[in-house]
Amino acid sequence: MEELTRRARELASVVKPVGWTVLGVGVVAAVLARVTGWLELGVLSVACLALLLLAAPFLVGSTRVRVDLRLEPERVVAGESVAAGVVVTNVSGRRMVSATLEVPVGTTVHRYAVGTLAAGASDEESFTIRTERRGVIGVGPAFTLRGDPLGLFSRDMAWTPRREVLVRPAVVPLESLGAGILRDLEGVSTDAVSQSDLAFHALREYVPGDDLRHVHWRSSAKVMASSGQSALLVRQYLDTRRSHATIVVDDRLRSYHDEEGFETAMTVAASLAVRAAADEFDVSFVCGDQASTGGEGRRALDSVCRAGFGEAGLVGTARRAMGLAPATSIAFLVTGSEASFSDVQRASVAFPPEVRRLAILVEPAQTSRVSDAAGLPVLHLAAAQDLGPLLRWSVR
Repeated sequence: MEELTRRARELASVVKPVGWTVLGVGVVAAVLARVTGWLELGVLSVACLALLLLAAPFLVGSTRVRVDLRLEPERVVAGESVAAGVVVTNVSGRRMVSATLEVPVGTTVHRYAVGTLAAGASDEESFTIRTERRGVIGVGPAFTLRGDPLGLFSRDMAWTPRREVLVRPAVVPLESLGAGILRDLEGVSTDAVSQSDLAFHALREYVPGDDLRHVHWRSSAKVMASSGQSALLVRQYLDTRRSHATIVVDDRLRSYHDEEGFETAMTVAASLAVRAAADEFDVSFVCGDQASTGGEGRRALDSVCRAGFGEAGLVGTARRAMGLAPATSIAFLVTGSEASFSDVQRASVAFPPEVRRLAILVEPAQTSRVSDAAGLPVLHLAAAQDLGPLLRWSVR
């Protein structure tokens, strides 16, 4: 039964809206002609039926092709262009009849006529995808359309999967975010000394309270043998660190002055992710239903491209971020001018006290400045270009 239903749907999909219209007009005209006896209606009904019969043979035959969809590059900054193209190759053993190729790109459709191709021959079409705003542009799948010139019937076949072009916001150059909080034993060496770590630094004299497990007995014996005095030397280490930056963005539209405020927040998030990756931080990003974590900033940037409006809110998103990245050492809470500051404070306490937290409020109608609220640095951002100078005073 399910197989029969599936085949019926496939058959019905061959008839296009114009075909259904002609069929409906023909049926209605035939009924009215029988009831009223009008000859003109009978002629109209026969004409519709003849039109459908004449269009049906265009469906006969098969199309065996290979379609390669090319996008270069697949990740761009808003305002850049993507070079795209499709190559149609006839993989059958005989000449292919002409067909129409359709490639959906976002909300538009690129349509090309593919001429008759000999066995093994190819036809290539190129086009340019222009980007204006952050987001995801769907490309494909590429379809071949086989049908009549009037568009009554068409047998559509998909040859490629749906591809995506990820459009990132233009980022603002930032200075280093700083060292962050000590988190693990496999990171970047610092100038801070420690009594227990992996990076051996030097030996020093024992003082009461030192762990005897760190006594270097061989060196201690050499010193005592040469000086004749009792002396113990203990190992001294360099601290290593691996910082983790977590970027939390409020996804509620009502938290921002307008949609452009949300786009500014996305620019802030992307800029922080790029800077954190350059500083060799682990990077996490959470905004509504979009979340990513890992050592590469690319994951965070991809999530920035996909982020949209929702109802999770800053507080819920911050709690989710803490669960996603418990090793966070520095957290950025980004929201708009219309958000309740109590939500900002509640979001900040979702992270433990040892995590450095900064709130960034997008306020396009105000003046960029830095304030402090109960120990929480707050960056009031009028324009994305002001992010660098504000951070310079906040992360030191």
